[in-house]
Amino acid sequence: MAELRERENKKKTYALEPTTNGGTEPLQKKVPLDGDGVSVEGGKGVKLKRQVGLISGIALIVGTMIGSGIFVSPKGVLTQTESVGMSLIVWLLCGLLSVMGALCYAELGTMVPKSGAEYAYLMAAVGPIPAYLFAWTSTIVIKPSSLSIIALSFGAYVSEPFFDSDCGPPVAAVKLFAILAILLIVFINCASVKWATAVQNFFTAAKLIALVIIIIVGFIKLFQGNIQYLTPSTAFAGSSGNVFAYGIAFYQGLWAYDGWNQLNYITEELINPYRNLPLAIIIGIPLVTGLYILVNIAYFTVMSPEELLQSGAVAVTLAQRSLGPTMAWIIPFFVCCSTFGAINGSTFTAGRLTFVAAREGHMVEILSMVHVKRYTPFPALVFQSLIAILMLLPGDFESLVNYFSFAAWMFYGGTVLALLVLRYRHPDWHRPIKVPILIPIIVLIASVYLVIAPIIDQPALEYLFAFLFILAGLIFYVPFVHYKYEPPFMKHITVFLQLLLEVAPTSYFEPGDEGPEA
Repeated sequence: MAELRERENKKKTYALEPTTNGGTEPLQKKVPLDGDGVSVEGGKGVKLKRQVGLISGIALIVGTMIGSGIFVSPKGVLTQTESVGMSLIVWLLCGLLSVMGALCYAELGTMVPKSGAEYAYLMAAVGPIPAYLFAWTSTIVIKPSSLSIIALSFGAYVSEPFFDSDCGPPVAAVKLFAILAILLIVFINCASVKWATAVQNFFTAAKLIALVIIIIVGFIKLFQGNIQYLTPSTAFAGSSGNVFAYGIAFYQGLWAYDGWNQLNYITEELINPYRNLPLAIIIGIPLVTGLYILVNIAYFTVMSPEELLQSGAVAVTLAQRSLGPTMAWIIPFFVCCSTFGAINGSTFTAGRLTFVAAREGHMVEILSMVHVKRYTPFPALVFQSLIAILMLLPGDFESLVNYFSFAAWMFYGGTVLALLVLRYRHPDWHRPIKVPILIPIIVLIASVYLVIAPIIDQPALEYLFAFLFILAGLIFYVPFVHYKYEPPFMKHITVFLQLLLEVAPTSYFEPGDEGPEA
């Protein structure tokens, strides 16, 4: 498939640059030559630098996966499974499913070494329409709403010490702190990739310390004999027999594991992606899975299933009972650190999806540009953050987000299907990693179940509305992407914003094009 994207510059001169799509047919892209007022490197145009190493990659996966869910409300899984034993099994299976999904993404990411994750792989396997619909849904709803929810958790914990504990903080204060957190994070991400990865590394370490504290408390309680809820005779008593209820339980558990695919969004900024992408996945996700199971066991050594279901913040309840009033502040503090780090990781990757989609012509051109001095996707980061902030302003948007959660697994399943399609259509493409065929088949079957089960268990008209919203993206695709219609005023707006933000057009480079990597 050949693609030709033209960008005008002041001198109207171009260099024709052949690139490859990780084994796909060559793409011919025109990029600006030196002298048009933008930064260039070797006549190839501005690009994102490879500045994310293995440790930062692991920190991005771990730091984005561990948000507030494991600290605040693991009771969602217990509510659906109705037993301690089955809830622990669901947590384990969620971790295994995340590992298998990530291994499929590792094969795709090393075969198609582009940023954008699902977008890039759907584009390579099945064409622009599915890729566009994914970008449309993710950039408008899924990514910014996820960012907003995490920011609200941060705002709730930060504002709580400033207000009466009986009444709780007012909603306005919670949202104000959430907005301030998003603004601070987007500033850091726009300023420097190294700043963003340093923040991610620091706050990932902080949240790991919090989990280790909880696990140590659990081990102490186990040695003291608090195992009444963990023995096989009682752990599985009263387990739910509703097969579709386990679909809801998986959704609750997988929400805490969400982020296992985050590194694939920044493949073009990853040092030595053929090595570090799969290695970070193999280290990061099993680490989180082990920590989650041990933390859940620790919860049941301190409180009964009934007490866990009644607790609004399970980790805080554990701290109050185990650490005493003088040290109980530790867990809320680390939850703030955890959510702040998750906001940073989500912002970092969400901006890259918008950037890549715009670079392929599926969004306005300004979003595909990079800051000429800081080499960050400045416009894309600002765009995603503005949508997230707008989502904070209404009264309640979380119920709407819940109905879009099935869409996430619909696209995960579609991406794994893309792996199978590429195996069939292009068996000769270079695959540094090739997972056993059984793994993508299992993930695909699980994805279908996770899409269908909640709809059957709790049917609602909102699922139809969410599906129609996804298809509504075609209203914009047909005129603006397929027929390439551009309103006359857009060129002037693009130039104005380009000068205002000091950004320039970009181009894709294969790993190794920019010289030796660290």
